[in-house]
Amino acid sequence: MTTPALHNSRLMKACRREPTDCTPVWIMRQAGRYLPEYMAVRNAVTFIELCKRPDLAAQVTLDAQRLLGVDAAILFADLLPMLEPMGIDLEYQKGEGPVIHNPIRDASQVDRFRELEDLGSMHFVFDAVKLIRRDLPADIPLLGFAGAPFTLASYAIEGGGSRNYVFTKSMMYGDEGAWRTLMDRLSRSLIRYINAQIDAGCQAVQLFDSWAGCLSPSDYRRYAMPFTKQVIDGIRPGTPVINFLTGNPALLPLLREAGGSMIGLDWRVSLAEAWKTVGYDVGVQGNLDPVSLMADLPTLKSRAKAVLDEAAGRPGHIFNLGHGVFPEVPPENVNALVKIVHELSAR
Repeated sequence: MTTPALHNSRLMKACRREPTDCTPVWIMRQAGRYLPEYMAVRNAVTFIELCKRPDLAAQVTLDAQRLLGVDAAILFADLLPMLEPMGIDLEYQKGEGPVIHNPIRDASQVDRFRELEDLGSMHFVFDAVKLIRRDLPADIPLLGFAGAPFTLASYAIEGGGSRNYVFTKSMMYGDEGAWRTLMDRLSRSLIRYINAQIDAGCQAVQLFDSWAGCLSPSDYRRYAMPFTKQVIDGIRPGTPVINFLTGNPALLPLLREAGGSMIGLDWRVSLAEAWKTVGYDVGVQGNLDPVSLMADLPTLKSRAKAVLDEAAGRPGHIFNLGHGVFPEVPPENVNALVKIVHELSAR
């Protein structure tokens, strides 16, 4: 349920392209390793335990919002655990990140990839949402999130990170029937999963297509966009959706076609040009280069101002980085950025 305080919050108004007293800001990966308070929790448990303990996921989510003074909290979770009940053997290896031990490499293996119909196995996510919403300030929205179908499919097929997506593209090009079966199962599962986050207490959601930048426009249109659109169209009506893709500005027109009330921009494109490209009847989010947070404060202020200048005070801008904050960033710089954005954009 969205209360009047949440409905009239900076972020929700920006999602509706309504004027705000200043530009709302939140930071991708704002609960992360650069924060001592996060590391105090993280050092006591494994990463997957942190994701699956609702009390701890809620704590780090709430801590980040409170410490930074950002205009939204984002649920602390990970993109990949939803793949486990779908038949994926997932492990988070120290220093290696996520590793999938039974990747899907051909049509016969797609048959063992089960659609996520019973959400009981993901209760820890929804329990965390309820705890966070209970303790968040009344006017601070909670963002849910999930990986877009292409990004999740790539993890399931590659078995981990990839530079060239050889196995993923080989299935796309070589067995389009198997590819579409896999993507349809993912898309339907994502609709259920995201809507359950909304039902538990999220006010908006961000869809992360972190790996789709490896696709050409024609391949994105054929192999990824229909499934992203299917997910966005299936999300609870009235819920703002931030559609975020990295690494390929050539895909922006198609990203807009896929849907979303906000288009997330990475730092590889001019915000002004990107907004013109996607159209002023949607909002945009972004798009400071994350490395800017390593600079001295005058430089950081100058770079933040440049992003705000490109937005030109137009309603519908959410300030964010063009990707997640790095572990090496001084936490005081993130605090400073939030204050800089609020002060420079005050109306």
